[in-house]
Amino acid sequence: MKYLLSILVIAITTTTTSLLAQKLENSTLWKIEGSGLNKASYLFGTIHITCDATLENDVIKALDETKQIVLEIDMDDPDMQDKMMKGMYMKDGKTLKSIVNDEDYQAIDSLFISKMGISVKMIENVKPFFLTSMLYPKFIDCPMESFEAELMKVAKEQNEEIFGLETIDDQINVFEVIPYEDQVKDLVRTAKDNMAYDKAKFAKLLSIYKDENITDMLNIMNDDNYSSVAEYQDELLDNRNINWIPKIKEYAEKQATFFGVGAGHLAGENGVINLLRQAGYTVTAVRDSE
Repeated sequence: MKYLLSILVIAITTTTTSLLAQKLENSTLWKIEGSGLNKASYLFGTIHITCDATLENDVIKALDETKQIVLEIDMDDPDMQDKMMKGMYMKDGKTLKSIVNDEDYQAIDSLFISKMGISVKMIENVKPFFLTSMLYPKFIDCPMESFEAELMKVAKEQNEEIFGLETIDDQINVFEVIPYEDQVKDLVRTAKDNMAYDKAKFAKLLSIYKDENITDMLNIMNDDNYSSVAEYQDELLDNRNINWIPKIKEYAEKQATFFGVGAGHLAGENGVINLLRQAGYTVTAVRDSE
């Protein structure tokens, strides 16, 4: 449960960014320098659903050169799970049954019974986005691994602190902006084709991530099948990236920092790389051979 929100965020935000995003070099690791920094920091694009979260040599080297790790949220916060649980439920007495027709409800219920081993009736007051997030590990045909979990292991081994660019409440509030009726559209589609479309897309997404093509990661899922969230991309992606820049600046100015965020946040006009460059930093791709 701890990683479900981050899984949801990356999967949603990678579906909604413009196809006109500027092409960047193929790299998930970027060095941040200049603008008065005493030492370089690093920006690493993660993927929250993967079959292999092994950290490559360039990432390990960057972790060795930095003194703290900053993720999207402080995933080491002992109160995180309680806060997430409190934010999972729909307000005003809404339930899944009250926002979909009987046919769609039965399709979703059948999917949860077959894939999760429970009836959706037991959790039908959970927000649709969170219901969808519960299914994400089923979209890949392997045991799920997490780069965030690997980064947390390194932090513990190196006796370093883990911090967050935003709070769990910040992330949950994003899903308060989007009407439940819009949130449920993708869940209905997923149920009606028994996850076939999503599994195919995630397989391609994993392949693109392996190639470190952060621009194509944005473009691959920008299609009509995910149109229900397209109008909310400011809340899901752009505004969060913009809010992160002063926090990245604050952390990096104090000491060399390793930033790990979903790779869907890196590219694009309002991606973190471009926003850092606009703020005066030199941001360059790091290769494993370096």
